[in-house]
Amino acid sequence: MSKELNPNTFMEYAKERQDRIEAAEAVIRDDFYLNRMAKVFHPDRQYMKIDQITELEKDTKLYRFVPDPARGTTRCAPFLAGQYLNIYLEIEGMKINRSYSISSSPADARNGFYELTIKYVQDGLVSRYVLDNWKEGDEVELSGPAGNFSYQPLRDAETVICLAGGSGITPFRSLAKAITEGDEDFRLILLYGSRTADQILFKDEFDKLAEDPRIQVIHVLSDEEREGFENGFITVEMIKKYAPADAPYSVFICGPQAMYRFVDREIEKLGLTRKYVRHELFGEIHDASSLPGYPGTDQPEVKITVSIRDMTRTVTGSANDTILQTMEKNGITVPTSCRSGECGFCHSTLVSGKVYVPAEIEGRRLADHKFGGIHPCATFPLSDIEIIVPYDK
Repeated sequence: MSKELNPNTFMEYAKERQDRIEAAEAVIRDDFYLNRMAKVFHPDRQYMKIDQITELEKDTKLYRFVPDPARGTTRCAPFLAGQYLNIYLEIEGMKINRSYSISSSPADARNGFYELTIKYVQDGLVSRYVLDNWKEGDEVELSGPAGNFSYQPLRDAETVICLAGGSGITPFRSLAKAITEGDEDFRLILLYGSRTADQILFKDEFDKLAEDPRIQVIHVLSDEEREGFENGFITVEMIKKYAPADAPYSVFICGPQAMYRFVDREIEKLGLTRKYVRHELFGEIHDASSLPGYPGTDQPEVKITVSIRDMTRTVTGSANDTILQTMEKNGITVPTSCRSGECGFCHSTLVSGKVYVPAEIEGRRLADHKFGGIHPCATFPLSDIEIIVPYDK
């Protein structure tokens, strides 16, 4: 009779394997072709300098990064339009990272630069720090490109309805540029929601991109009415107005969390096959108590006992912060990338205690529910908890 598998057993095997690796001779075989290519296409870190900063509107800036050969980066790793980069920072003693969609195109990377569009977020620690402190010439540490918000011909329809809100326009700028530059080939119909016309990002650039017959741009203004613009919010009726009536289409969505919550309900009315609906990262959630479905807790301050290999620490934090946020505030570095419960980098094991995962970012497997698998970046503690997190070298 076979015994039921326990994921903790595999963690013990992983530790034993890591111990053997560390005890082995430290020889990196750069002469292997695959090793060389892995470093080019999937670098763990990219060391860049800020080459140019452009202010797009109040509290929104476009940052251009170029490789810094003096620190070992000689080229931009290639990427698919729609992917993101993580920026790594130390703020007030905390080592943290944030992911931002790449605004520039794959061709731009081949020409030696990336661009990220960063908008100030209310109570946003990283966005505030970046906008207030970054200067041209500053050294910046980035990840390699990551993410699945890209066009895939085998999965997606030949027409993509792109729904953007505010700074959520950034991956669609990359996708549209990739079409005109020959790296992508599909029809892109963009419904871009802004409050007012003067808050539209990259308007002149999108007007130019829309000269390509494969690209159509419709601006939707929520707070004013103007001739030549749609008015209100992006609804199912508006999507149907511009979507092809006689052919399948995909829907790509990127914007603030409030937009996701509204638009997702509208998209359900379309009855699309699940594979045709794609979301960019939902983003980090703050203040769990304000979310619908939050069960509440009578323990506003919780203790989190964290085990990482041979280290165990107990830290204290707010139940309104994610487990990851509390660990970072207490100087515990955890492997993480998307901060939205999607990438799996921070996948950990809940040993004891109660937690809450918001429904909109609940993407765990059935095995995770059974054996205590959680993503600290998308999980809120409801009581004192104990967790085992992956080793971060």
